Amino acid sequence: MIVIQTIKEMQEWSMRVKKQGKSIGFVPTMGYLHEGHLSLMKRATEENDFVVASIFVNPLQFGPDEDFESYPRDLEHDEKLAGSVGVDVVFYPSVEEMYPHPLSVSLTVEQRTDVLCGKTRTGHFDGVVTVLMKLFHLVGPNRAYFGIKDAQQVAVVESFVRDFHFPLKIVRCPIVREADGLAKSSRNVYLTKEEREVAPILYKSLQLAKQKIAEGETNPETIKATIQSALEETKKIIDYIEIYSFSDLQPLPILKGEIIIAIAVKFSKARLIDNVILQVGGK
Repeated sequence: MIVIQTIKEMQEWSMRVKKQGKSIGFVPTMGYLHEGHLSLMKRATEENDFVVASIFVNPLQFGPDEDFESYPRDLEHDEKLAGSVGVDVVFYPSVEEMYPHPLSVSLTVEQRTDVLCGKTRTGHFDGVVTVLMKLFHLVGPNRAYFGIKDAQQVAVVESFVRDFHFPLKIVRCPIVREADGLAKSSRNVYLTKEEREVAPILYKSLQLAKQKIAEGETNPETIKATIQSALEETKKIIDYIEIYSFSDLQPLPILKGEIIIAIAVKFSKARLIDNVILQVGGK
């Protein structure tokens, strides 16, 4: 495995691989890797000749009161884990390398951003698609792998790729969880011992919702009430409980078709998200 830190070297590597007719799988991350990231990388190694994982904490997708400066970083740890699952290249550019001067062109996401996390994170997805525009251009992947844990991001990225005709496939990958159901996240390290003990209630609340739907309930407000009742046991701030069609993220008067049930809860130093995507009734 090699570590590339410059745009020039990344482009040169990609061009060499493409001239050989080889495929590239790409896993964009902000580092501090965990099993969720590794599951994406493992799948990428199964489906491509070469795999690139980027590690870049992108300042453009952090708001003024968010945790850009304190976001966990550990390159040595990340190199070891990425190498253990067969990643060929870790692309680790600096902020100065990626943004050497103020951008003269800006990207703005017009749809799917006024709900869920995007509702309170103005400009977040603009930052996401801006860095992905750069990364897709530099790496030139055939496939890019995203965890469905951040389902809104997946929906935005899929439409972004479609709108700009990128010659690549977005591969959705399932949420990786701890044994007690908590979705793996780099931000889980921020939880206190007490918070870690109650955090699995997030997934349990979603399981209760799934059970209600399986029993025939199709009223979204009833499902939201079921989730809220369960989440109140955490005694933390419930940021949102939302149900939408997936992947266009539109409200539903009655649950039908492919839907997403998504939640966010604020702990003392972390905001945790989780979701389930399921089919209700016929397609």
